[in-house]
Amino acid sequence: MRITFLGAAGTVTGSKYLVETGDRRILVDCGMFQGLKELRERNREPFPADPSSIHAVVLTHAHLDHTGMLPALVRDGYRGPVHCTPATADLGEIMLADSAHLQEEETAFANRHGFSKHRPALPLYTMHDAERAASLLRPTGWDTDVDLGGGVGVRFRRAGHMPGAAHVTLTVGGRTILFSGDLGRPNDPLLPDPDPAPGCDWLLVESTYGDRRHPAIDPTEELGAVIRDTAAAGGVVLIPAFAVGRAQELMLHLHRLRQGGRIPDLPLYLDSPMAARATDIFERHPEAVRLPPEECRVICRDVRTTQSVEESKRIDAMTYPRVIISASGMATGGRVLHHLKVFAPDPRNTVLFAGYQAAGTRGAQMVAGAREVKIHGEWVPVRCRVEQLDGLSAHADYEEILAWLATLPAPPKRAFIVHGEPQAADALRVHIRDRFGWECTIPKHRDTFELEG
Repeated sequence: MRITFLGAAGTVTGSKYLVETGDRRILVDCGMFQGLKELRERNREPFPADPSSIHAVVLTHAHLDHTGMLPALVRDGYRGPVHCTPATADLGEIMLADSAHLQEEETAFANRHGFSKHRPALPLYTMHDAERAASLLRPTGWDTDVDLGGGVGVRFRRAGHMPGAAHVTLTVGGRTILFSGDLGRPNDPLLPDPDPAPGCDWLLVESTYGDRRHPAIDPTEELGAVIRDTAAAGGVVLIPAFAVGRAQELMLHLHRLRQGGRIPDLPLYLDSPMAARATDIFERHPEAVRLPPEECRVICRDVRTTQSVEESKRIDAMTYPRVIISASGMATGGRVLHHLKVFAPDPRNTVLFAGYQAAGTRGAQMVAGAREVKIHGEWVPVRCRVEQLDGLSAHADYEEILAWLATLPAPPKRAFIVHGEPQAADALRVHIRDRFGWECTIPKHRDTFELEG
């Protein structure tokens, strides 16, 4: 049996792991690379293995850095099942469609305005490709063994992080590989705690925050302080946020702030049709969230949801303080780019990032203090206040990862550290070595390892 690291190796995006045993090929995750140009260019490369030779795909969760290249895999010949949890299936369907729609929309915009280097600019995949990929999703319940054929099985356990997110155990002839997926945090207000780690022979563990601890602050109060300060200056708070998970958590905090009278009575906008649809899915999957369905509905009451592009443009034209939540979370695409062009040049406004910003993204550039960012081929000055809410991270920090690893009933034969920038991955390697004494490997892109009995 062998495993090849086709993504999230030496970087935090593009999660893809190909497991080969006997005549079976299983792909765990099929993520999109984001951030640095050299990473994004990998999305255009042919898949390293013939897609038609893969027997099954297993998804840890629905975020695009774990699912976003599935339509391209299907376009290029994959025809097998895509196994995931029920919430991941529902969320994946809308996220893949939204990704394809945005790509078609943005390439059309680039072609009209002539700022792409490609003539013509082409999307990574189309809506048709996304629909075909969604038709292959096969939802599976928690803690249920699924037979993938050829003596290979899979089981999903809760990982927190977002609705439906799982850590995945792949069983091959009695030997097991545990994929952590993205681990959530304990005591998250929206999501259940990660389930304890089951026994395994080999382990892949994420390291997004492998080099840091989250601050012990109240994110509700932190958010409220930013809104109060910006409103007092007559400005707008623009929050780039992932449409699934982060947007809903922000809505919960905004609801609590407003109920407690801790922010002014100013308009709150959710400018993301996908986030609105995702909130409906929260209600349909009470097993995947901590909040009961009725409370999921309550948090939406204070927020005005926009649907059309015209409604989105009207938000920009308003002249009074307001809060706008808009995708995407790292400012890599979507409606938030149009808002940034309007609000970033004005020092009265605040752009508030509410999660991890991968290297090379506009979000990372702005958090690092960039004075201008390139949007739609134009340089946009950044004169606004830029803040980051560390307390809202959906990823476990290194202490929380170590606490989860401590639930393993026995040490794995080897731990592979993935899904992190080089500094974070190496820091987690040291923490694991010092805490547990385990053998750890940080794989490079396209590294292959034989997993012996």
